[in-house]
Amino acid sequence: MATPTSPPPTETRAGFVALIGAPNSGKSTLLNALVGAKVSIVSRKVQTTRARVLGIAIEGAAQIAFVDTPGIFAPRKRLDRAMVAAAWQGVEDADLVALLVDAHAGARSTDAETEAILAKLAESKRKAVLVLNKVDLVNPPQLLGLAERLNRTGLFTDTFMVSALTGDGVGDLRRHFAKAMPEGPWLYPEDQISDMPDRLLAAELVREQLFETLHQELPYALTVETEAWEERKDGSVKIDCTIFVERDSQRAIVLGKGGERIKAAGAAARKELEDLFERRVHLFLFVKVRDKWQDDPERYRAMGLEWEG
Repeated sequence: MATPTSPPPTETRAGFVALIGAPNSGKSTLLNALVGAKVSIVSRKVQTTRARVLGIAIEGAAQIAFVDTPGIFAPRKRLDRAMVAAAWQGVEDADLVALLVDAHAGARSTDAETEAILAKLAESKRKAVLVLNKVDLVNPPQLLGLAERLNRTGLFTDTFMVSALTGDGVGDLRRHFAKAMPEGPWLYPEDQISDMPDRLLAAELVREQLFETLHQELPYALTVETEAWEERKDGSVKIDCTIFVERDSQRAIVLGKGGERIKAAGAAARKELEDLFERRVHLFLFVKVRDKWQDDPERYRAMGLEWEG
């Protein structure tokens, strides 16, 4: 994925910023806003991000590689453990850590997941930047109270108040990250905005649409993989994606009556892909039952997660 920009300056900075937080704190929306393009899928449902997503932004002489990590929560299943492990690995590898907190949800009390993240940061003695998100939904006295309460932990070097959805405060936050990056050459070509392979991105965009249309626990019982990618002479691309579910009953739900649900998800995903790749896309979706896919190492590798035996 690439977008044109000016040549890099001679004196440069570059580094990694890990975006961490509880599920649904708005990390993926913030990443897209910081980069200025869609590089991470977004859903109203928690735990949408399953693997590390890298978004690359240029701010002056600095190249910032933002790592959108899966939401950190108390893991119950093998997939949960792999997602949380990926999030903390992102923290270890980063030059700077930003903890995103949903200011609207946390105005009165901090949720258990955020409290657990604070405890882990304290244990690791890792300082972070506090980013209060969704501030457009909170009145100022509550917002200031939340900021004061969190800063009493002594874990934060700076505090920013933003709305990732509207873009308010995002520019100031990006400039702060740029100044904090270590001196050195840029790590990626100046026109690159993500390191996600196109095949994985296609699968993720399909999964995003399914998350929006399916209810309750079913989205978490499926995964999507790109099985075939065919470049055509007319400049278009044919993409075959397979949706894996665990039971026949789930397959019927994903398909919908007369295949209506899968057709709608496919049409929405195809439009997203065409906007992103700026060319015609022929997208074909298939639904297969694969019992206990969450215990299959191959599925984890396809998602970019580490398999823990």
